[in-house]
Amino acid sequence: MSHTLISRHGAVASQRRRKRLIGELLSVAIAIGDVLCIVAMAAISGVAYHQFVYGGPGDVYSYMRLGGVIATVVVISNLFRGEYQLGNFLSVAPHTRRTLQLWNITFVGLLIVAFIGKVTDDYSRGWLLLYFTTGLAALLTQRLVAVQLVRHYTGSHVIATKRIFLIGNAGEIERFLAEQKPRRGGIEIVGCRFLSAAVQSGSVSERQRALTRELEAVIPSIRQLEPDAVFILTSWADQSVVEGCIEMLLTLPAEIHLLPGYTLDKYSNARLTRLGPIASLQLVRLPLSRFELLQKRLFDIVLSAVGLVLLAPLLAAIAVLIKLDSPGPVFFFQRRYGFNQQPFRIFKFRTMTTLDDGPVVRQATQGDARITRVGRWLRATNLDELPQLINVLKGEMSLVGPRPHALAHNREYEHVIARYASRHNVKPGITGWAQVHGVRGETDTPDKMQKRVEYDLFYIEHWSLSRDFLILLWTVISPKAYRNAH
Repeated sequence: MSHTLISRHGAVASQRRRKRLIGELLSVAIAIGDVLCIVAMAAISGVAYHQFVYGGPGDVYSYMRLGGVIATVVVISNLFRGEYQLGNFLSVAPHTRRTLQLWNITFVGLLIVAFIGKVTDDYSRGWLLLYFTTGLAALLTQRLVAVQLVRHYTGSHVIATKRIFLIGNAGEIERFLAEQKPRRGGIEIVGCRFLSAAVQSGSVSERQRALTRELEAVIPSIRQLEPDAVFILTSWADQSVVEGCIEMLLTLPAEIHLLPGYTLDKYSNARLTRLGPIASLQLVRLPLSRFELLQKRLFDIVLSAVGLVLLAPLLAAIAVLIKLDSPGPVFFFQRRYGFNQQPFRIFKFRTMTTLDDGPVVRQATQGDARITRVGRWLRATNLDELPQLINVLKGEMSLVGPRPHALAHNREYEHVIARYASRHNVKPGITGWAQVHGVRGETDTPDKMQKRVEYDLFYIEHWSLSRDFLILLWTVISPKAYRNAH
């Protein structure tokens, strides 16, 4: 039986050309859609703002001209980043962060240029703020539509984001086909080649001769299939086979990929990078880039400062109620771990008759007798957390992030739950992704803490400023955010 298995779904040359043409046209359509979306929102928001404020449509051409400049910057930047490759449009999540970053940078750059060119008076600041918001929302919506279109056309086999040929060990190929389900990702398997036992055993020279014979026989067939990429699925430790495959496959006009094994599936941000002359496989990126840290810090400083000023009367009223309700201090201080497991003292309104902060800290439970009357109300409304705005302003915490736990609980769970300590790779927050999903309160079993950790790690790996806005909004209005508060 031949070791070469050509896919029954391999299309004839005309079908392949048609699929490629449709895919290229769809990429172009997405880029054109970006231009139309950005320019249209400039005109719509400009007319709407001018009509509401001044009673007339204003200079529509000037709005469209500015929109055209922004569209040019965005589209050219995306072209250089390869953003319009169809493989990028199989999931919405990656687009949120990249689009938000590019939109922010474009607007900041535009404002700097406008300030230097002394043309800032030509456009209303109110309109610019409206355009920034509506334009970003429209662009993200356009991305959602584009992802749905690409998924539809790949699912119906009208296009394929990547046509690949597989070569390697039979077991590895079968596992790839079974576990990765490539067709769901818009990938079309055009064929595969199982390397024979002769290639995988014997002396190095014997294996190389066997590999050469097999590849010389199969390369003409691969060439006719016109794959976009060839995936080598074999152990990296088998260096002679890997290098032999690469050397012979270089004669094909196709990408060559070396699948590093299924360990990397755990690391969504793994990528090949260079540190000077050193090439390395980066498994984990910084939780937040320096630019993202700057965005988040500015966001925290502004909102926490404004919050402390606006909420000062409420904070004072709560302090009086606490003093009238039970003896003891207004504030409760407790040591907790912050960024990079650096301890700090967290501020909270006192809600209990005890001030535990030692090697053993007993968690509050439903109907806990230690909770005061005012404390029970403060916990139910989350108002006991408001003094942590001071921690945020000091830089010890963020408005949004994984909730910090008492040191005693940290020491207990970091030995029980995998990646528990990874929660400290960002600053802890007053509220977080777990809290707005109702995963909060008492953690009397490891499963409950495991669930919370999973939400926290998801937040870290998928951070965006828009997600922080959303979490803050949900913290106030979502019933889930008040669940299990006792």
